Amino acid sequence: MQQLIYFFRKYKHFLYFLFLEIIAVALIINNHSFHKSKFISSANTISGGLLHKISNINEYMNLKNENNLLLEENTLLKNKLENLYSLVDTVKINTIVDSLEFNQKYYYINGKITSNDYHTPYNFITINRGKSNNITTEMAVINSKGIIGITENVNSKYARVQSILNKNSKINVRFKNSHHFGTLIWDAKDYNTVQLIDIPRQAVYKIGDTIITGGKSTIFPEGIPVGTIKNVPEKISALNTLNIKLFNDMSNLGSIYIITNFHKTEIKKVEN
Repeated sequence: MQQLIYFFRKYKHFLYFLFLEIIAVALIINNHSFHKSKFISSANTISGGLLHKISNINEYMNLKNENNLLLEENTLLKNKLENLYSLVDTVKINTIVDSLEFNQKYYYINGKITSNDYHTPYNFITINRGKSNNITTEMAVINSKGIIGITENVNSKYARVQSILNKNSKINVRFKNSHHFGTLIWDAKDYNTVQLIDIPRQAVYKIGDTIITGGKSTIFPEGIPVGTIKNVPEKISALNTLNIKLFNDMSNLGSIYIITNFHKTEIKKVEN
């Protein structure tokens, strides 16, 4: 109603002039039946068109209010969804006892990646688990496809992870089909390819062979997948470097597991 009053106020002079013109024409043709019928038809057309335009203006004026209402509803729904996400984001801890293959005991804590860098020489990842979830430094971070990194800075709710795509990263790995070990590093060139160095001369390998974690540290349990060999040098040498294609697409990471080894303290005591 307010928009209609605004319209009449804005165009009152035009409407007054139009009203006088209609009265004048009506007086002229009042006694001529043919012209009278034509006038009535034309007047109906004009008034119908005018009302249609007023209706369109009304709808346009109301559109802004409707958009504001929709924005408010969307904001309310998004807030409700965020509350639901926080409710269902429960921490799950699974204890794994491996007494057959690698004789290890460790547990997994589920989580998610909130920030992931992969395009600099020194990349870090942020995860949504912290001290309140018993996360500490030097814990392995993996997903269902393979290794991701190691926790290196932790607060109450979040942790920063040194990605395997970091020039400071050095991880003990081995060939899956033998017990020959090497060191996994990154040359900062391709985010889906890392390098294997310190390979024993007697190691036998071929393109496509699988590389897994070696278990020689207290961080990664033995047997976590890493990737496959991309190239084989022509001459066997201890200085050889193998390119390893990662099982993970490091630019597309989501859900993760943080791992701690129950034997970590005992191992460190022995080593020290």
